[in-house]
Amino acid sequence: MRKFTKAAAALALAAGALTTVSATSANAAQAAGSLHGCPSGAVCVYPQNAGWNGDRPSLAFYSYGAHNLNNQVGQHYVLNNQTGGATARTCTGYNGTGDCQGFLQPGYYVDKNLTPINSILLVRP
Repeated sequence: MRKFTKAAAALALAAGALTTVSATSANAAQAAGSLHGCPSGAVCVYPQNAGWNGDRPSLAFYSYGAHNLNNQVGQHYVLNNQTGGATARTCTGYNGTGDCQGFLQPGYYVDKNLTPINSILLVRP
């Protein structure tokens, strides 16, 4: 995992491309407010192959527990902008079952293939 800071973002944008990484942190101080259009306290999914999509997520989940996905295939950014140390996991089964991968920490995102993913699990600390 790498830190994603404003300076790194400016450098990447100046270079004309943002390097894809498996999981990246947004500035932890920003996690308390809206981040890339994702409201504080939410886990957001952005449209397929659209990066941050102009800071307009297509899905936002607020409550702890499992959230089923429908028609989400290919590469998507998934951003955890929850507060209080809550994590997020992606699961191959509906209702938070199957292979639940990783613990996405607050302020971090992942560029993930959601084709095999059927739910996102928000986990209270």
